[in-house]
Amino acid sequence: MRAKESKKDLAKKLGISRSSLYYSSKMKERDAAIKERILVVLADHCAYGHRRIALELQCNKKRILRVMKKFGIKPYRRKAKRPYRKDDLGKQSVAIANIAKTLCPLRRNILWASDFTYLWFCGRFWYLCTVLDLFSREVVGYSFAATHDKNLVLDALKDALRHNPAPHYLHSDQGSEYQSYAYFDLLKEHRIQASFSTKSSPWQNGFQESFYSTFKTELGDVSRFETLGEFIEAIHLQLHYYNNRRIHTSLKAIPALYRQQSIISDKVS
Repeated sequence: MRAKESKKDLAKKLGISRSSLYYSSKMKERDAAIKERILVVLADHCAYGHRRIALELQCNKKRILRVMKKFGIKPYRRKAKRPYRKDDLGKQSVAIANIAKTLCPLRRNILWASDFTYLWFCGRFWYLCTVLDLFSREVVGYSFAATHDKNLVLDALKDALRHNPAPHYLHSDQGSEYQSYAYFDLLKEHRIQASFSTKSSPWQNGFQESFYSTFKTELGDVSRFETLGEFIEAIHLQLHYYNNRRIHTSLKAIPALYRQQSIISDKVS
């Protein structure tokens, strides 16, 4: 009977070190551990992509992406098509400049942006209007209504002004809701200068467009709500989550925390 080869002889025959025969890769164990941590994050932040997960876990984003691909982990993504009205196209632009495209706010309450979006629930559209501070990306005011008219945008702006000093500039699109006498009177009362996007150029209010895209994704399928009250409550909770718990990738911080840190910094300086 042939004698059993020793590991030393076997390693020599294979042209490898003897220790390699005892090596067991720990990559699978490490990836499995990262996977569990990713799933914990997604349980609280269902729409986080690999960048936000990496910020939350303080890990390399490439490693997080690799593990997510390996285990087929995907954030919840759901985007609705935006309905366009024919009469939205080709209208004459008003003579108000787009200040937002040349201004980079380095402090809070310098430049705000306002817009509204539709939400389909119980066989009809409902409308949410928000006002963002473009320094901290925080929602500083909002309103919810069954119709989109001047009152929808006025209520959102009034809500923002109740809790914050007036900004120097307020950017929006050129919808009729933002061209009412009441809207300009309110701006004049608080010494706010208007800024308008070019007509049919939604990318010029890209901060709001991006916000609503993410907001709808994270709000999820609204058909799961049985009553209007549950639907409205979910909207309030989602806005609170965005301001106070969700990491903004541009800031690499939570909007409310970013604002608080800037206040402390201003006091120190």
